[in-house]
Amino acid sequence: MLILDKLRNQADFTATEKRIADYVLQNLTTIPDSYIQNLATKTYTSHSAIIRLCKKLGFHGFREFKTAIAETVYSQMHTMHEVDVNFPFKPTDAPMIIAKKLSDLTTSTVQKAMMQLDNKLLNNAVDILLSSKRIFLFSQGDSQLRARSFQNKLIKINKFSIIAEEYVDETWNAVNLTPEDCAFFISYRGAVPLYKNLIEYFHSEKIPTIVLTGNPQSPLLKYSDVKLITIQDEYDFAKIATFSSQTAFEYILDTLFSALYVREYRKNIISLKKKQTLMQNGILSNNKNTTQNTDR
Repeated sequence: MLILDKLRNQADFTATEKRIADYVLQNLTTIPDSYIQNLATKTYTSHSAIIRLCKKLGFHGFREFKTAIAETVYSQMHTMHEVDVNFPFKPTDAPMIIAKKLSDLTTSTVQKAMMQLDNKLLNNAVDILLSSKRIFLFSQGDSQLRARSFQNKLIKINKFSIIAEEYVDETWNAVNLTPEDCAFFISYRGAVPLYKNLIEYFHSEKIPTIVLTGNPQSPLLKYSDVKLITIQDEYDFAKIATFSSQTAFEYILDTLFSALYVREYRKNIISLKKKQTLMQNGILSNNKNTTQNTDR
């Protein structure tokens, strides 16, 4: 039986030994660096009680016990486990255990999102974004944060996008779109009533549209030119946070930006070097001494 199983099983443990075992399980990452006196103080026990538990678990002493815990922690940190996307951590989890679980959740989310991507759809989305005079991003809540991150990246390649709902002006923005522009809807549920009206209008006006959603039944998909769907096991409301859905969105948007960059890679690299030189050593450099004129 593995050491963690023995600590959880607590067969033939005294009340004192159970208290030590429970503390160790809740603080696995700190035990390898702990001294026996520290553990005794934290558990309100004694050196002899800890040594008896170590021997009951099959170790000669506390040092050998710590080594086994360290090996277990290392193994856990390098092995990916399935994580509940809605409740990825427990109230008793130590910070490093939470960090490991979120790392596993992020990895599995990105892997699942990648498996649902399609090369043709990605290329179609890039075609639309690259050829559009203006890119209007329709998104709300957490998804709008991902949209703003995407907007920030696009600036680096001289593509300027607009957060359509920034000043609650989505309908005014909508009526000003032309077939030379594109509308990019980013919505995990894909069920915003206004969005359905907007995308129907864009479809009738032959304005290119892209939809990124986690809902394969979204009414927006019927009218979209490019459908990017990433299905994650995330509830609508009963969850701690939108860890999975927003990780997937960020990954797909980063992929789109990277694909856009590659389409004009040499041009973008030359532009990057020129702009960096201007900002670091040119007139726009923060290090350059300039005289500020002030009206008096």
